[in-house]
Amino acid sequence: MYRLKNARRRYDWGSETDIPAFAGEPGDGMPVAEEWMGTHPLGESLAVERDGVLVPLSTVSGELPFMFKILAAARPLSVQVHPSAKIARAGYEAEQSAGVRLDDPARTFKDPHHKPEMAYALTTFDSLVGFRPTAEILRILHGLDVPLAQRLAGVLTADPGFAGIVRLVEDVLSGGATRDAVDAIVAACADLVSRGIDIKRAYATVVEVAHDHPGDPGVVIALLLNRLTLQPGEAAFLGDGIIHAHLRGMCLEIMATSDNVLRAGLTSKPLDPVGLVECLDAGMSRLARVTPMLFGASIDVFAPDVREFALAVGQCSNGEPGGIELPPSEQRILVCTGGDVQVVNAAGEQLALSRGQSMYAGPDDGTLRVVGVGEVAQAYLPPPDESDAEALLIDLV
Repeated sequence: MYRLKNARRRYDWGSETDIPAFAGEPGDGMPVAEEWMGTHPLGESLAVERDGVLVPLSTVSGELPFMFKILAAARPLSVQVHPSAKIARAGYEAEQSAGVRLDDPARTFKDPHHKPEMAYALTTFDSLVGFRPTAEILRILHGLDVPLAQRLAGVLTADPGFAGIVRLVEDVLSGGATRDAVDAIVAACADLVSRGIDIKRAYATVVEVAHDHPGDPGVVIALLLNRLTLQPGEAAFLGDGIIHAHLRGMCLEIMATSDNVLRAGLTSKPLDPVGLVECLDAGMSRLARVTPMLFGASIDVFAPDVREFALAVGQCSNGEPGGIELPPSEQRILVCTGGDVQVVNAAGEQLALSRGQSMYAGPDDGTLRVVGVGEVAQAYLPPPDESDAEALLIDLV
């Protein structure tokens, strides 16, 4: 078992206080958006050896198939999608051949992997994810008596369904949403909200997003997206090609080891509207919450239909002096999300974790037990066979 020292990302949308407070540290007045736990080359964790020497995590773990993050958003993230494995591989190879540096801000594909991900809420966590149904978008647009909204409604009426919604996105991102047009949309939404009129939080969301990104075309795209709020302890899965934008809150994110993001608004980072449209998935359903399964008596397991990762969250207390046993895996990263605990491996070795601290456990550590009073989240490689996974899990009643 190895304690981890992790890389942090200071993106402008990050909270100045949440991640430092989570780790029991004072803030420095600068935003801290993410803490990365894993082996991604742009932010690899360091493993602390017994003599205190720091080594890259990959030297003891190899390349992990998943990346674990603590994310704290004080304002909206970009409107974005993550590419499929096929698109990611082709894009990465093209940029490599062109000699674009990995740390070049204009680079889109940082690695050849897709990026399915899951968010587990630590606080109330708000996101925009997936397109609303056509009929709902039309109701929203028809309620706004401004030229841009009426024009977009006409486009979608003539071509309903996914293809028509993509046409709206292309229209907005190709210059159809000027600053004046965006401002008119926002003013109309604000007027309706002030009169107690809204459609599934669409108008209120536009006003909220425009406060941080005035005049941005992504504000208009927000009208097209489902608003979802996770409460602490709830999780949601985002597959490849699902358009989304996290708004506010703190969560754990677990994903395939990738940093490939195609953006189209609500950001100061480079945009790739053409690439985003190419990656959009035809799925029209609202964001699927992940229903947890019960492992033992005290552990919720969130296991979406991907082979790269699963997440187990367990609470231990004085009522279980022997501790709780975590789901087995050969590769695991643990982070303590509350209290103070001891992690015990199969050989009886112990490692203490307090809130905000993290560790890696490998195949030689065997089954892990957690004792103390607190909560631990384990990101791990799930069993390779679906039948094995089902044998481990009992439906949560």
